[in-house]
Amino acid sequence: MSTQPQQPEPVPEGAVTEPEPEQEQGLPAPGTAAARGAGAEGPGPDAAGGPAVGASGEQAAALAELDDRWRRALADLENLRKRHAREVERERAAERARTAAALLPVIDNLELALCHAESDPGSIVEGVKAIREQAVNTLAQLGYERQGETGVPFDPARHEVVGVVEDPEAEPGTVVQVLRPGYGEPGNQLRPVAVAVAKRE
Repeated sequence: MSTQPQQPEPVPEGAVTEPEPEQEQGLPAPGTAAARGAGAEGPGPDAAGGPAVGASGEQAAALAELDDRWRRALADLENLRKRHAREVERERAAERARTAAALLPVIDNLELALCHAESDPGSIVEGVKAIREQAVNTLAQLGYERQGETGVPFDPARHEVVGVVEDPEAEPGTVVQVLRPGYGEPGNQLRPVAVAVAKRE
């Protein structure tokens, strides 16, 4: 038996032959187990139609929904902020109007006092006193009562010391003189009472 390799038979002229599959050196033939290698485990997660595609689609949908909710929440918050600003401004305007309306009678009476002063100058003093009482009552109605007591202990929450005097008949630290009345209570003051207190020995 001859061990020489057999020569391929010559191909007749004009015959069509199928090209042999080209294989790179060292690469297994397609379809073999060696070519699949670890492919026996199935297609990778990035393969078309694999489970990762479905999961990615669900994640994208969830992200889109969260983004939509976030944008809606931002829009609602901005609308709430604008509405709150408008309501605060309306309340401020209404409060200013109520305060101004409370002071209108005081202005009216001042004008009447000035009119009567031309015919009777002596009446101006009584008129001014009456208008002052009216103004003080108006402030009290607005929540700022007049404060101006003497003989009470000094209270830094309601008093402002502007002077110290010697008064042997008063206890040290006692208010002996009111230099300027205050209006309102501690925590709701227009201004404190300016006082002079007795000096300690």
